Amino acid sequence: MKKKPSDFELQILGVLWESSPLTVREVRSALTDEKERAYTSVLSVMQVMEKKGLLRREKPESGNADLWFPAVERSAVTKPLMHGLVRQLFGGRPSAVMQQLLDGDHVDAAELAEIRKLLKDYESDVTRKADDV
Repeated sequence: MKKKPSDFELQILGVLWESSPLTVREVRSALTDEKERAYTSVLSVMQVMEKKGLLRREKPESGNADLWFPAVERSAVTKPLMHGLVRQLFGGRPSAVMQQLLDGDHVDAAELAEIRKLLKDYESDVTRKADDV
C-alpha cells in the first residue's frame, strides 16, 4: 500500500469489511464517529478511495444505487498500521499493546475467551512451524 488511509477512509473500510456490499447511504448511516456528514461528502471520499484502489463499485441489476465493496483485504491495511503503532508507541512490544487493551473497560468475558483462543491457536502454529524446521 502506497499511502496510509486517512482516519475517515479507515472508518469507511471498517464498515465495508464488516458488511458489504453497501450503498453510500448505508455506509453513511453505519459510520460510528457520530458526525453528521452529507451524502455527497461520503460519496466524494468513497470515489477518491476507488481511485486509490481501496474500494470498488458495481452497478446493481435492479435499482440505481451503486454497490460498494472493499478492494483490499483487511490484513493488507491493518498489518502495516499495527506494526507501526507497536513499534512507535510500545517499543515494539506486543505485550505492552495487549496490556493497554486489557486496561480498558470494554473487555468482557466473551472478548477474553476470544483472546485466549487466538493465543492458543497462535502457539499451536508456532509450535507446528518449529517442528517442521
